[in-house]
Amino acid sequence: MGIKVLVTNRKASHEYEIMDRFEAGIVLVGTEVKSLREGHAVLTDGWVDIDRGEAYLQDVNISLYSHGNQMNHVERHPRKLLLKRREIIRLHQKISEKGLTLIPLKFYLKDQLIKLEIALAKGKKLHDKRESQKSRDAAREIHRAIRNKNR
Repeated sequence: MGIKVLVTNRKASHEYEIMDRFEAGIVLVGTEVKSLREGHAVLTDGWVDIDRGEAYLQDVNISLYSHGNQMNHVERHPRKLLLKRREIIRLHQKISEKGLTLIPLKFYLKDQLIKLEIALAKGKKLHDKRESQKSRDAAREIHRAIRNKNR
C-alpha cells in the first residue's frame, strides 16, 4: 500500500540534531485515529518518556474529532508507544547517560496502521542553529544559480 504522512514535526530539524530514528506503534482510541487521519495533531511540544519499562508519548495535542460526540477523547494525555523491550532498554540507557532526548518526528499510515517516527536527538545551541541556517541558505543560492544558468 505504501506510506502516507499524516502530521510532521517541522521544528525538529531546526531545534535538534537527529542521531537515530525509530518506528513505534501507538495505542489510540477511535476518535484519535479519525482526527489523526484528518491531520489534526501538533507534535512540536511533544517528547517521549520511558517509565517502568514502557515508553509514553507526552504533550502531543491530538485535536478533538470534528464529528465526535460526548465520547470524544482527551486532547493531551500520555499515549503508550509500542516498542520491543530491547529497544526500550537501549533507548533508556542512551537518554540517561548522554544529553539526548526522544522526540516525535511524524505520524504516518503504514498498511492502514498509524505509526509514529521517533528520534534520538540532541538539542542544538544557538550558534549551531545559525550555522545550519547558513549552510541551508548557501545550498539554496547554489541551486538557484545552477537553475538560472540552465535557462
